[in-house]
Amino acid sequence: MEGDWDYIVIGAGSAGCVLANRLSADERTRVLLLEAGGNDRYIWIHVPVGYFKTMHNPRTDWMFRTEPCPGLGGRRLDWPRGKVLGGSSAINGLLYIRGHRSDFDHWRQLGCAGWSFEDVLPYFRRAEDQERGADDLHGSGGPLGVSDMRIEREICRRFIDAAAEAGVPRNDDFNGHVQDGAGYFQLTTRNGLRCSTGVGYLKPARRRQNLHVATKAHSKRITLENGRATGVVYAQGGRDRLARARGEVILAAGAIGSPQILMLSGVGPAGLLQSLGIGVIHALDGVGRNLQDHLQVRTVFKLNRRLSVNDEVRNVFGRALAGIEFLLTRRGALSMGASQACAFVRTRPGLEAPDVQFHVQPLSTDKLGAGLHDFSGLTMSTCQLRPESRGEILLASPDPFDHPAIHPNYLATETDRQTQIAGMRFARRIGRAAPLAEVIASEHLPGTHVQTDEELLDAARNISQTIYHPVGTCKMGQDANAVVDDRLRVHGIGGLRVVDASIMPTLTSGNTNAPTIMIAEKASDMIRDDARAVRPPAAARVA
Repeated sequence: MEGDWDYIVIGAGSAGCVLANRLSADERTRVLLLEAGGNDRYIWIHVPVGYFKTMHNPRTDWMFRTEPCPGLGGRRLDWPRGKVLGGSSAINGLLYIRGHRSDFDHWRQLGCAGWSFEDVLPYFRRAEDQERGADDLHGSGGPLGVSDMRIEREICRRFIDAAAEAGVPRNDDFNGHVQDGAGYFQLTTRNGLRCSTGVGYLKPARRRQNLHVATKAHSKRITLENGRATGVVYAQGGRDRLARARGEVILAAGAIGSPQILMLSGVGPAGLLQSLGIGVIHALDGVGRNLQDHLQVRTVFKLNRRLSVNDEVRNVFGRALAGIEFLLTRRGALSMGASQACAFVRTRPGLEAPDVQFHVQPLSTDKLGAGLHDFSGLTMSTCQLRPESRGEILLASPDPFDHPAIHPNYLATETDRQTQIAGMRFARRIGRAAPLAEVIASEHLPGTHVQTDEELLDAARNISQTIYHPVGTCKMGQDANAVVDDRLRVHGIGGLRVVDASIMPTLTSGNTNAPTIMIAEKASDMIRDDARAVRPPAAARVA
């Protein structure tokens, strides 16, 4: 894999697989895709409910952990990220949510030209293979399968009906003209199987002779000469290798990996790099800053009827039946995403858009990847959509194999704290509506003894978890903390871009996989357009 390449893409995740596909479509370009993880032949990657097996599994997960979080009483949280072809799209909960149109209009208002909702909509549509067909907001025939749930459960229908009684209208398309409402998620699946970017984008492109994919290739640093990225040093097979880039190096290693690799390469906050003995090639204070994530608080109810997945897979016989049903029909418990029902709500008047999202699961567990409870359970997870709190990613050492220090800084602002409290109260409001009230036996978490705002906030600090949406650490913009411009070029360095969720200036209102894929679709056009502007005629290149 050593040699000269037009493009070297670091990271074969949600963004990197998109870039590998789109850039290698031009047979005149040579593309190298570097992935620190392995192949995606593990069966549980492709079974939708397989996130129970792939998260917290070193075969497929980077196994990151945060530093102690002051806002969570000093707790440390596991932060699963995909370490495999397809990246986090291969281990995530499969939930297809684009975000609210105002998210992208806000990016444009921050000075990111070309990133309004109308600008990015064509790229959402181009990516999508919508099971329901194409319309003014959706596309069909794209690489990313988007499908309806292949299972409906009584308890989820009851949630949707209860939400309506609580003032939340039915919504059958959260990616349509209106986000508010309650209904079912769509999933990134095709024919009942997970459609990661490794499956949807990379697999059909791998037959191309001009695309080379290197797995178990851990990128250590980007080589920089005279203010330009010239290649990548990576470890593979027990030795260091150098791949040279005659065009661009594109970082697509995610909100944790991309800032880490920049700092290891001498690009980042000068004081931090110097303290670790790393030579400062280009001081860029914003690298690793502006970290944002969605924090979820799970309200868990015990049910008085056997309406939960807990009841079905609690024993070997039940799990075997679920497996047979999936093998024969691609339906049943194994076809579920991380949540089945959803609601977007506004917890107070005067808001332009929903400020809380509910992820509703017809099961209950202490956390994904752990075993299910031994009672019939329902989970309503409340997530504040637009947190004000900002954290950071810091290098812990100059060793590229060491994990960086992750400081999420959850619940650092009063707005964040009050919104989480309001979301927990809204969950109880829905639970008191008749369709749910008649099947709820009791509240397991946080428990009915928790009543005051102070008690609810204390519960949130003790039981909350990440919902796996870190973004923002290589912020797009022109301000002092911006790392890339609106064409995703790293400020002050030629031939180097960042294309992944780390470039989001603000977190989108919902799950982040679909927006990350959109970012890579749009970036691929910008990269090719810029290359055409400087590419010599074909005859000259041959000569």
